[in-house]
Amino acid sequence: MLKLFYAPGTCALASRIALEEAGADYEIARLNFAESEQRSAEFLRINPKGRVPALVTDRGVLTETPAILIYVAQAFPAANLAMLDDAYEFARLQAFNAYIASTVHVNHAHGRRGARWANQQSSFDDMKSKVAETMAASMRMIELDFFEGPWVMGEQYTVADGYLYTMSSWLAGDGVDINEFPILKDHFERMSARPAVQRVLADI
Repeated sequence: MLKLFYAPGTCALASRIALEEAGADYEIARLNFAESEQRSAEFLRINPKGRVPALVTDRGVLTETPAILIYVAQAFPAANLAMLDDAYEFARLQAFNAYIASTVHVNHAHGRRGARWANQQSSFDDMKSKVAETMAASMRMIELDFFEGPWVMGEQYTVADGYLYTMSSWLAGDGVDINEFPILKDHFERMSARPAVQRVLADI
């Protein structure tokens, strides 16, 4: 059985949605970030990065959301969560997930994890002041340039949709009004209605 190390409010939500959509047999190990459980010696033996998600498989531990999402898509091909037989479309899917990880998530993190990049409170405050602007700019690019519709990649629902949903769920806390992005708002609402997503949200 797979085991996902998870914390509410984190990007691990995307991995959990993917596992649920895939119909995977998995269990959840919740970490309490308020008590720094991600820094415990026990968890650091599993993931030295001290972050979630971390997915324990029968072959070892996988970390980083894009890697876990692709693993789930490939490990459960019947769920049809990626374009496994089309090299170009598969690469486009990974490009989208890479943009979420390298840019959108980093924009968000500047408002809460400033100590990763600076030491002074004034620097933290400056970074935080940019979050609404940078998150909005990223979402605008996704809506106008990347989103195919009705799902991220077009007609096929993929693991990218749960990842985008996770980022969209952070917008209000980042000072961004999702109503400014009608396509993404519609996507968010349709994602919220999916049975797999509802099962996950009911067990946060």
